[in-house]
Amino acid sequence: MSSSIDKKWGIIYCPKNAFRPQKRWEKIEKSLRAHEIDFDLVQSENSAGVERLVTMMINNGYKTLVIVGGDSALNDAVNCLMQAEKSVRESIALGVIPNGSINDFAKFWDFKESEVEQTVAWLKKHRTRKIDLGCIRYTNKNNERCHRYFLNSMNVGLVAAVMNLRRKTRGYFGSKTLSFIPSSLMMIFQRLDYKMKLRINSDTINRKVMAVCVGNATAYGMTPNAVPYNGLLDVSVISHPEMTKLIEGFYLLYNGKILNHKDVHPYRTREVYFDKAERAMVSLDGRLLATPVGPFKVTVEQEVINFLIPG
Repeated sequence: MSSSIDKKWGIIYCPKNAFRPQKRWEKIEKSLRAHEIDFDLVQSENSAGVERLVTMMINNGYKTLVIVGGDSALNDAVNCLMQAEKSVRESIALGVIPNGSINDFAKFWDFKESEVEQTVAWLKKHRTRKIDLGCIRYTNKNNERCHRYFLNSMNVGLVAAVMNLRRKTRGYFGSKTLSFIPSSLMMIFQRLDYKMKLRINSDTINRKVMAVCVGNATAYGMTPNAVPYNGLLDVSVISHPEMTKLIEGFYLLYNGKILNHKDVHPYRTREVYFDKAERAMVSLDGRLLATPVGPFKVTVEQEVINFLIPG
């Protein structure tokens, strides 16, 4: 493989539903050119496209892959990387320029959507850190064994539905704050709970709960102390609070203090067993997953992705 490809970035641009997305790319491209970064650009319009393009770039020998997108696009990229042989995957560094409906994983590293110049400058330093991934193993409706990785979080129950709505409303409102409002209203007026049975460490939880969040990182504020490099998952189990406590929960969630709520029960573990999660929706990194049939297991894969971090 030529050294030119080794040094050239492969950039996958995932435009979001926003006004004049081409202007956004022009701003990013201007910064890349100013930093004299050699790159090849491909554009994807959907998740299948991201996976196809990442696979193409891996097969063509690119060693630096940068996703211009959000949490879901990053999720597609890491799932592609995890299909590659270990020796190939370990030779590749993955980076992000936030450009999604939700950019929570980028935010964890202090990459801001509004600060393109700073992001590109950091990425150019090529400082990497090996990070963990969460992994759900489940059986689908065709009785096939499946697995899927996540960078940020897996949500089961009402929060999965809220995150799905937040993705959609962010596209309309273009603001984290404005998208948070209708998402919160949904939680107020759809106060659902689900019969679940979970095993976490030595505890068994067998009762109705509102939601469970398994966080490899901060998980949209649901696991605010989680970090994707300690070989552990943080878990928040949310009971069904009274209405007044529910409103308090919104405030604490938005301010990064959800664990202070009396109806949120935190855990830290390497694996979680869901023996039962009746009717509960499941999402990974903000995108809905076809609900697993029967029991499923969530584990952590330690130090499996080289991620470009601020330098």
